Amino acid sequence: MAFGAFQSAAPAGTGAPVTQVQKKSPVALWLLLPGILYLILFFVTPLFSLVLTSFQSPVPGGFLGEFQTAFRWENYVDVVSTYFSHIGRSFVYATLATIFALLLGYPIAYVIGVKLRAYPLLQALALVLLIAPFFISFLLRTLAWKQIFSDEGFVVGALKTLQLIPSDAYLTGTPFSVVFGLTYMFLPFMALPIYTTLERLDLRYVEAGGDLYANPFTVFRTVTFPLSIPGVISGTLLTFIPATGDYINASRDFLGSTDTAMMGNVIEANFLVLQNFPAAAALSLILMMSILILVSAYVRRSGTDDLL
Repeated sequence: MAFGAFQSAAPAGTGAPVTQVQKKSPVALWLLLPGILYLILFFVTPLFSLVLTSFQSPVPGGFLGEFQTAFRWENYVDVVSTYFSHIGRSFVYATLATIFALLLGYPIAYVIGVKLRAYPLLQALALVLLIAPFFISFLLRTLAWKQIFSDEGFVVGALKTLQLIPSDAYLTGTPFSVVFGLTYMFLPFMALPIYTTLERLDLRYVEAGGDLYANPFTVFRTVTFPLSIPGVISGTLLTFIPATGDYINASRDFLGSTDTAMMGNVIEANFLVLQNFPAAAALSLILMMSILILVSAYVRRSGTDDLL
């Protein structure tokens, strides 16, 4: 093929050729159409409806759940002032759950991805055990932990028998049980991305550190952990984001109580019980924007902007 088919003539007075910009095929644009329509139908439209709902005001003399279109900014001020403790509690619980999931998930991923690499069968078995909870309903697993932590359960009974806790102490309905539930539920979301990164780790770098007389901790600190940072970032995002909006573990029907309610519980109550749709919509948008801002700052701070 002639060279001129790829390059246009150089401008007068210059010796450098100018590369032509290839036009995208209309077929590729048509193939994007179903995805674009899907996003408009199931993401943009509900989000737009949520924004409109968040500014609605009650109909004077109307029934419960009856609102009219308006532009009432006070809805956001009201929900923040009313549910400020729930907002702060959600981020505190999610942060603690993310930290604990990282402390537990990283060793699990390290063992599976590095230590068991020479034993494919054991590695596959460990992966199956890590993924196995996904085959059981989220609700059933949470109810199981509620039974375990109940006053008549084995854990509380054993702790009372050993006199490690007072006789009137309890675990369900406490911040401990909620954070524990969040950590347990999202632990695989932390471990799997880290495992994926460590599984691709070139062990020759680790061996080189040992050949240079570095102790195992120094090798881990200077070689292994820095190379696994992308997996850590992905794992923390996959854990923190859903944990912040979780409403199952903190519900009084499961591991929580009214004193441990998070934003998800408040949004659910305003939508389904109180029928205060503007307040629920405003809280939902505040939750989404808060998570978006925190995640963006976290990713940029960690130097992994390509994850955005």
